[in-house]
Amino acid sequence: MTWRGSTTPQDRTFACLPYILPMIESIAFGAPFLSQFPVLGLLFVPLSPIILLYGSVPFAGLIIFFALYMGVVRNENISHFIRFNAMQAILIDIILILCQLIFSVLAPALQGGFILETLSSVVFLGAMVAIIYSVAQSVLGRYAEIPTLSDAVYMQVR
Repeated sequence: MTWRGSTTPQDRTFACLPYILPMIESIAFGAPFLSQFPVLGLLFVPLSPIILLYGSVPFAGLIIFFALYMGVVRNENISHFIRFNAMQAILIDIILILCQLIFSVLAPALQGGFILETLSSVVFLGAMVAIIYSVAQSVLGRYAEIPTLSDAVYMQVR
């Protein structure tokens, strides 16, 4: 179920911006992967000022989360396309936060071994694929249909 309509270049740009939040959150999972492929870390260099600001402000993730949810997703004056993408970015971020919680429980048992690094890389790559796909679809003016996740977004964004 998608709402088709014309999206302006401005709508497309604003629809891409919320994906910065899960991208920043996913970098923590990418350390083992990026240590194996350091050249790929250069892709995150343009985000370094945002990452530094995000890391220096206490509870920045929580503040941005509520700002996006209350200011964008629940604001019906903003186009459905932007609200859909903001909610999808929030849900990707929630999944990453849940993974962080699970990893914090598993880390002592696995003692930072190969299994933890592999799981961390899988989470990082999965998040990056979802984010890149969503941004690419947003740039094209299409709704990024991610199974189950998009269904949850449609239930929240009317």
